[in-house]
Amino acid sequence: MAAPLCIVGLGNPGPTYEGHRHNVGSLVLQQIAQRWHFSFVNKHSFELSIGTLEGRKTLLLRPLTFMNDSGRAVGLCASFYKLSPEEFLVLHDDMDLACGVIKLKQGGSSGGHNGLKSIDTVLGPAYWRLRIGIGHPGHKDLVVPYVLSPFAKAEKDHLVSVFTAIAECLPLFVRGETTLFAQQIQAAGAARPPANATMS
Repeated sequence: MAAPLCIVGLGNPGPTYEGHRHNVGSLVLQQIAQRWHFSFVNKHSFELSIGTLEGRKTLLLRPLTFMNDSGRAVGLCASFYKLSPEEFLVLHDDMDLACGVIKLKQGGSSGGHNGLKSIDTVLGPAYWRLRIGIGHPGHKDLVVPYVLSPFAKAEKDHLVSVFTAIAECLPLFVRGETTLFAQQIQAAGAARPPANATMS
């Protein structure tokens, strides 16, 4: 029997941050939960839902700490369910990718992402990451207000199809068909919103 899989959606807690670019991992996790009828239970420092996909026990984990403390919830989950790093898929925003562009990888550096840095301290680098492009504001001084702002309307319209594709194709990843999973979600992210989109 396959080991359990834990899918982690990164973001900052509370309604203030809910629709921000930095919370795109959490937004995708919510889409997955809705598609496959998972219900979250509050565990103080995180929300957790447990179900079965493709005959494999699957956990959806949403930390309720701020991004730079995401590793706390991941570490607790790894310890309690005896999960190895390879049994985690972390969904997170990535400024190096255009909005809606998706890349799947296993291992590697944090790329300066504070959520991944925190997770690295408890898992090491060998876990899976689903990089979800949010675009870049063009200058490093604009990064913080950019990631802590909502998506433009054109971006939102595009992301609906991207999020849906990730949720629909997830059984491929669960079955270990990672290459096909990556190909199908990358195709969904290929059409990009206008570069001159204005904030809604």
